[in-house]
Amino acid sequence: MVRLITRTLDMCATEAAESLLQSEETFSACLARINAIVLKPLLQSEPHEQKGKDNLKLLLLLNDCFHALWDLTEENHRTLKEKFSISPSLCLQDLYILWKGDLFLSVYIQYFVTFANCVVVQGFDQAAKNKSEFWKTHKTALKQFLADFTSETSIPVALHTVLHKPLRDHVQQYALILTRLSEAIGKSPDRELVTSAAKQYAKLQSFISQVLDEACLTKALWKSLGHKLTEWLCVPERRLLEDSKNLPVFASVGRTNRVLLFDDILVLIQGNNCQSFDLKLVWVDGSGSEKSAPENRHTIHIVTPEEAFFLSAKEPCMKAVWQWKLNQAVRQALNGKRDFPLWGEAREGSEPPVHRCFKYVFRAEGRFKNAAYEGEWYWGKPHGKGTLKWPDGRNHVGDFKEGLEHGFGICLVPLISEDRYDCYKCHWCEGKMRGYGICEYGNEMVYKGYFNDNLRQGFGILENPSAEQPFKYTGQWDNDKKNGYGVWDDKDRGERYIGIWQDDHRHGQGIVVTQSGVCYQRKFHVDKMVGSGILLLENDSVYEGNFTRDLTFVGKGKLTFSNGFTLEGTFSNKSGQGLQTQGILNTSSDQQDASITKVQLGLDEFPVEKRWQGIYDQFLGFLHSGCKEEMEESFTGFHIQTSKELRKSQEYLFCQRGPEDVSGKIEDVLEELVQHQEPESLQCYLQKAFKSSLHPLGKLLKALTFAFQATYSGIGANKHLLNMAQEEVKYYAKKIWELYQGLLHLALEQKGQPLAETEDGEKSDLSAYRLILPLILPCFYPELFMLYMLYHEKEDDLYCQGIVDLSLFPDIKLLEVLDVQKHLWPLKDLTLTNNQRRSLVKDKCFLSATECLQKLITTVDPREKLEILQKTYEEIETTVSRVVERDYKLPMDDLLPLLMYVVSRARIQHLGAEIHLIRDLMDPTNEGGMYDFLLTALESCYEHIQKDMRLHQRETWHMARDP
Repeated sequence: MVRLITRTLDMCATEAAESLLQSEETFSACLARINAIVLKPLLQSEPHEQKGKDNLKLLLLLNDCFHALWDLTEENHRTLKEKFSISPSLCLQDLYILWKGDLFLSVYIQYFVTFANCVVVQGFDQAAKNKSEFWKTHKTALKQFLADFTSETSIPVALHTVLHKPLRDHVQQYALILTRLSEAIGKSPDRELVTSAAKQYAKLQSFISQVLDEACLTKALWKSLGHKLTEWLCVPERRLLEDSKNLPVFASVGRTNRVLLFDDILVLIQGNNCQSFDLKLVWVDGSGSEKSAPENRHTIHIVTPEEAFFLSAKEPCMKAVWQWKLNQAVRQALNGKRDFPLWGEAREGSEPPVHRCFKYVFRAEGRFKNAAYEGEWYWGKPHGKGTLKWPDGRNHVGDFKEGLEHGFGICLVPLISEDRYDCYKCHWCEGKMRGYGICEYGNEMVYKGYFNDNLRQGFGILENPSAEQPFKYTGQWDNDKKNGYGVWDDKDRGERYIGIWQDDHRHGQGIVVTQSGVCYQRKFHVDKMVGSGILLLENDSVYEGNFTRDLTFVGKGKLTFSNGFTLEGTFSNKSGQGLQTQGILNTSSDQQDASITKVQLGLDEFPVEKRWQGIYDQFLGFLHSGCKEEMEESFTGFHIQTSKELRKSQEYLFCQRGPEDVSGKIEDVLEELVQHQEPESLQCYLQKAFKSSLHPLGKLLKALTFAFQATYSGIGANKHLLNMAQEEVKYYAKKIWELYQGLLHLALEQKGQPLAETEDGEKSDLSAYRLILPLILPCFYPELFMLYMLYHEKEDDLYCQGIVDLSLFPDIKLLEVLDVQKHLWPLKDLTLTNNQRRSLVKDKCFLSATECLQKLITTVDPREKLEILQKTYEEIETTVSRVVERDYKLPMDDLLPLLMYVVSRARIQHLGAEIHLIRDLMDPTNEGGMYDFLLTALESCYEHIQKDMRLHQRETWHMARDP
């Protein structure tokens, strides 16, 4: 059975090949005659005018396509002939029109498209006119191609017919051969293949008919239109698809009297003028839902980048045809090629995408006039990623929404008459900068902060790093001006202003800290100091009264010296005579030894809850929006993934993006908040969140860190600002805890779970101390501890001198000096060498407790420091229990001398700063407990060592005064 089918197939294939061989031989000879009689003469003309030259180019291109088709025919003929010379029987694989169908189709399509281009621009009419005498003498030669050729047949028609009819007939012959072959092979497995190929050649016939019909229709249009319109619109490749004269439709634009649909543009003709719309940027809506649509009409809404209008038909069938043709024309224009066949079933009914990518130059009045936009579109408006470029050099690269800049974008604005640009890397909303942004100005200044409606608004940092007048402002902005609380670094003068601003001027209470260590607090009015103030000198003298900007005392005032003396009176400064005063100098004995109170500035003038309000406002706005993702992007930093050019410029709040352990997607953040509510799990989660530059809480902490550093680092490291800094850190913890609870509340609400109970003020503060403060303190610790060291510098110096003196004593002698009871001395710990006496051995007693206490400086968390102190106490108690050979609970009388011994041997620098930091920042619930008791004991040791040194210094002073 298989052999029978195979034999039948071979017989049918052989018959088809014989027919094809004969057809190809006849067709090849026909092509040779056409080439000699028609094409060669057509190409011999030498036109001088531009139109003739353009026509010749088209004919040359047609000649190339013709020869490609002729070569393919010759090759097919030669191959078939060789096959028959080898064997009288052929198979399906020998039929090239079957197996190489795509090649045949593409060659014929290219030829007929080029031929149609010549028809559209009346190329054959022009050729006949140029060589009219030649064609008159060659009518006989043309006759052999045309059966119905008469003396009345025009030369252009003859040329038109000769150059397409034989080829069109040959395609029909291909389709006929394959159709007969399909019928002959019956139910063979290869029948589907042959049938499919026959259909393809039938479609090619349909394509040729449509191409020629469109060409003739377009040619007729150009003849009917005025010369001016034809010059504007006539392009060889352009085809007319529909004309409102043939299928009536009316446009709602101006006085439009004709609508033309081409394969690349839609044209509205108004008298001798016309409007054209590129089909790639035409959107078609036939729903008729627009309110402004004409009444009692079947309308199609047409949307273009700068204009929208309606096409109205009287009958629904007319509307349907126009809508279908418009959609297909737009889709094919977007694809960059026509369908095969032109209106084939394969694409029938499909609509073009509403999201597109294209380039367009705006012409209408407005912000975008003359700007070229290249990027994504949606319903006639830039929407998605794109680039705007203006002729004057401005350009914007980024996200667009409904025709406006919306989302992250980079905008370059050239400076007039300078080869510099202002570069805005910002979040945009409805065409204006809104949210966080980074602006690099052409004058080298840089702004990092928040915007609203193109103006700096909220928290921001403006810095001028240039050599001339370098400065840095960190603080609040309003309406593009410095307004509210802020910090100004004048690097040229070497001073820092911390205080209130109004309209770019220092206005209100302010603190000025200088590089030399001098600082003062005054009230300012439009950058000028008014009223009296307080001036703190480097030698710890304090002046209260009026003074000039160069720190000269003027008018009434009081000067308190570091030794306690006071000078109160009227001060003046006459040129060449120095500072003069009239007043009272108080040197009373009760004042001489009194230490100067360490003045703290800014506590009442700048309430902690009113500092850096701009940072919290952004987070609260994000929270109140329901934590929308687009709000989160503008809240602080950017994490949208865009093109390579944009990714290079994206920055998070004051930091580069690094590896993240916590997701930045807000839906993930809210989900994780719900999952981590238990204390241990929450602490671990928050620790990761604070380290992440993607997490909202991490971004908030980063902003607060930079604000804190801007205030208290460098010049701001002044002991008179300690209390300001300390209460600020505490408030950070409290505020972050409140904002965390707000996030959790929102997360639970969105999931429909029971809402967490809101903590009262006292309980919330405790949670902030216990959970938040230890996690955020490392960010502020370097600057904060420096302030503690400066504040307690004198006490620590006395303490260090005392430690040096005590370190000179051997262990036994020191225990004796400190009045440690002898039965508690760990004498067994003292291992002697041959040349040592027990009284000279040092640093052996209570060694484990000493090493434990030394770990106090290795941690930041006050709670961990207290745990180290407790561990030290336990080590002392363990040692004593071992010495007395029983459990021994140390009473205070025994603990203090032993602890003082351990402190003297631990030699911890800046112990006063450590003690006071622990006392100020420890959990309030520890007050009155064991930790409080041990910290009090440590304070007693510290103060006792200082007291001994003060007594020693006083005795030395009296001996020097009274020899």
